[in-house]
Amino acid sequence: MILNGVEIRDSFAEAFPMVGTRLIITADTPDWAMTAGRVTTGFATSVIGCGCEAGVERVIAPEDTPDGRPGVAILIFAMDFKSLKTVVPLRLGQCILTCPTTACYAGVEGGKRVPLAKTIRYFSDGYQISKKFGDERFWRLPVMDGEFVCDEDTGSVEGVGGGNILILARSRGQALHAAEQAVKAMSRVEGVILPFPGGVVRSGSKVGSKYKALFASTNDSYCPTLRGVAATSALPDEVGSVMEIVIDGVSFDAVAAATRVGIEAVCAVGSTGGVVAIDAGNYGGNLGPFHFKLRDIMGGVA
Repeated sequence: MILNGVEIRDSFAEAFPMVGTRLIITADTPDWAMTAGRVTTGFATSVIGCGCEAGVERVIAPEDTPDGRPGVAILIFAMDFKSLKTVVPLRLGQCILTCPTTACYAGVEGGKRVPLAKTIRYFSDGYQISKKFGDERFWRLPVMDGEFVCDEDTGSVEGVGGGNILILARSRGQALHAAEQAVKAMSRVEGVILPFPGGVVRSGSKVGSKYKALFASTNDSYCPTLRGVAATSALPDEVGSVMEIVIDGVSFDAVAAATRVGIEAVCAVGSTGGVVAIDAGNYGGNLGPFHFKLRDIMGGVA
């Protein structure tokens, strides 16, 4: 399968179940809302070392937020509900409560409940005040710039983590440019995040290692400098650099949609822009139950 001179390899991205939630953060200005969103989702690239995977999902206009102020939506994913209930209040208390002018609201209605102000209200040392509207309870916490308003809890979803594409290009600059174009396109898909720095990861991993203490190690099959050394290589001689984009989403369809638009953006750069092929990371179907088959996803446009 060829699209604009780029080979779509006969492969699939292998993803696994995660549990996630969405928070709506508002502030007096768009910059402060985004600051809170970015800080809250920092150090959250991979559950392997960070305990969760998180990112800013989208910017929200004032007319679409609960309090009529500028906002951002963030998504936070963990491997199980117990872990999610732990990491969300910690990030809320350390990164949103502390950020000037912010408020925080539930971004998911259904599913198991993840505590928000239900946990951090005790910081107010007895001065916290609650108000219930219908079935929804809000808390007002006094802080030095006024009040912090926050939902008592939020819902959760059974999400998908670890969707991915691999961009094989002739040079590092060309691989990175194609990845940047893909990130721009994929970031417009609602319900997904790209948790790695700028949406791109250069240190792709495989499951297992020669060192017993490590759960994962470098994906040597896709490291150009190991082409003549590693036991196997997936790279033709003309490939000098590989960039990976990892996708987490609230559903299979959301991750599939992001995969499609990402590949379309890479292929728009095309072979004239140095892109050789699109591949994906998998472990023979043994890691996760969700398989994103590249040629099936791109069958309608290639």
